[in-house]
Amino acid sequence: MTDWTTADIPSLAGKTTVVTGATGGLGYETAMALAGAGAIVILTGRNDAKGLRAIEGICERFPNALIAYEPLDLASLASVADFARRFAAGNEQLDLLVNNAGVMALPKRQQTEDGFEMQLGTNYLGHYALTAHLLPQLRRAKAPRVVNLASLAHRSGTINFDDLQSKHSYRSWRAYCQSKLAMLMFSLELQRRSDAAGWGVSSIAAHPGFARTDLVANGPGANTFQWRIGRLLQPLFSQSAAEGALPTLLAATSPAAEPGSYYGPNGFYEMKGAPAAAKIMPHAKDFATAAMLWDVSATLTGVSFDEIAAAA
Repeated sequence: MTDWTTADIPSLAGKTTVVTGATGGLGYETAMALAGAGAIVILTGRNDAKGLRAIEGICERFPNALIAYEPLDLASLASVADFARRFAAGNEQLDLLVNNAGVMALPKRQQTEDGFEMQLGTNYLGHYALTAHLLPQLRRAKAPRVVNLASLAHRSGTINFDDLQSKHSYRSWRAYCQSKLAMLMFSLELQRRSDAAGWGVSSIAAHPGFARTDLVANGPGANTFQWRIGRLLQPLFSQSAAEGALPTLLAATSPAAEPGSYYGPNGFYEMKGAPAAAKIMPHAKDFATAAMLWDVSATLTGVSFDEIAAAA
C-alpha cells in the first residue's frame, strides 16, 4: 500500500460525499480528488467567497465535476444542525463523511458560540455532533465511511476531564493536542459502537503528517514557538497539501482500508511520505476514557447517537 496514489482511487460515480473545511488546504485537495473520481461532493466551510472559489478551481480541472458548496461552521452547534437538516432534505443517503475542518495553535483562549474552547469545539465536538446528525443518511448507504482527521499531535495529547475546556489553564498547543487525541479516540469509539449496534458504518482515522497548508502559516497561531519550529523544519520534513491529503483519500476510498484503523505518511516520524498504516499511541486506545469522552460529548452537545439511531 506504500505506493498508493490518487490514481488508485476507484470510481466513485453515484457516491455522495461531504468534506468539512474544504475551501482550502487538505480539505480542498480531498474534495478535488473525490470529484475527479466521479463522486458527488459537498464541500463545506465558513466563508462563502472561498467556497465559490474552491468550486471554480475544482471545475477548472474537472469540468464535469458534481460539486456544491454549503456553509457550515463547526464552532456553532446551530450551524451544524442546520447543515444536517438541509442535507437530509435533499439527500436520502451519505456514502462518505470526511471530518477534516480544524483550527490550530490559537495563542489566546477563545470560545465557540456554545462556550466550548475553540480548538476542542471546532476540531472535535462540532464533528461529533455533525456525524451523529448525519447517522441516518450514513446508515442508508451501502458501505458508508466516516474519515476523521487526527494528527501526530495526538501523541502528546491528554483528555483532561477536570478542565476539558481549558478554563483554568490554557496553553495553545496542549489544547490542540487534546482536540486531536479526542478525534482519534472518537474515530476508534465510533467503530466499536457501530459494530456493537449494527450501524454498518466504517470509521477510519487519518493524519497528513507535516503538510504545508494555511492552517498555521496564516492563522492566529503564527509566530508562536510551534510555528517558528515548524518554519525551520518545513524544508526538510514537510510535504504539499496534495500529498498530505493522500492518507485521508486512502482511508476514504481504498477497498483495503480497514475499519477502525489509522493512516498517515510512512516516512520519518510519519511527517511525510506515501500513505500507510499509522502508529496509534497506547493512551489513544484507552476504552474507558473513550467511552467517558463519548458520554461527555453527548451531554455537552445535547446530541445522542443512540437516540438518533433509534428515531431513524
